[in-house]
Amino acid sequence: MDEQTIIQKARSGDQMAFRMLYQIHERAVRGRVSGYFQWKADVDDVVSESFQKAFSALGSFDTSREFRPWLMTIATRTALDHLSTIQREDQKKEGILHKVSSEGGENAQLTDFTPEEEIINDELHQRLMGYIDELPSLYKDVMIKYMIEELEYEEIARELDLELNTVRTRIRRGKQHLAQMMLRGEVE
Repeated sequence: MDEQTIIQKARSGDQMAFRMLYQIHERAVRGRVSGYFQWKADVDDVVSESFQKAFSALGSFDTSREFRPWLMTIATRTALDHLSTIQREDQKKEGILHKVSSEGGENAQLTDFTPEEEIINDELHQRLMGYIDELPSLYKDVMIKYMIEELEYEEIARELDLELNTVRTRIRRGKQHLAQMMLRGEVE
C-alpha cells in the first residue's frame, strides 16, 4: 500500500493507517528532535506530540505534497516550542532562587530539589555514568567533558587536542550510542 493511500485511510479515521504512518516515520521524527534535548523523556514527549499534531491536522494536509517534510516541520516546531517551555521554566526557577537568596542574605540555604528529587537525580546521574562508562573509548572522554563537565565544543577540542569537527562528530555519535544503549536498557 502506498503512502498516499495510507494517508487517505488515516484521514477517514482508520486507526491501522495511523499506526502505519507512525511506524514509517517515527524513527525519522525521533532523529530530527533528539538533538534538541538531553533527556530521552523529552524526546519521547516531543515525538508523541508531533504525531498528535500531525494526525489532528491531517485533514488540512495537501496531498499533492510530500508527507515527510510536512511532518518534519511539525516535529521541528514542536521541539522548539518544548525547548522554549523548558527554558522558561528554568528561568522562573532561577528567578525564584535569586529572590530567595537576596532576601535571605548570606545565611540562606537553598536547595533546588526536595530530598526525594535529589535521590532521583542521583540515581539518574549514576545511570548516565554507567551508560557513559560503556561507550567505546573513542567517545567516552568527549562525552564526559560534554555531558558531565558541561564544556563547550571548543573547550573540549582544546583540552583533548582534537579538531573541532572531530569533537562535533564524536559527540553526535556518542549521543547515538547512548540513545541506543538507553533504549535497550543495557546498563542499569
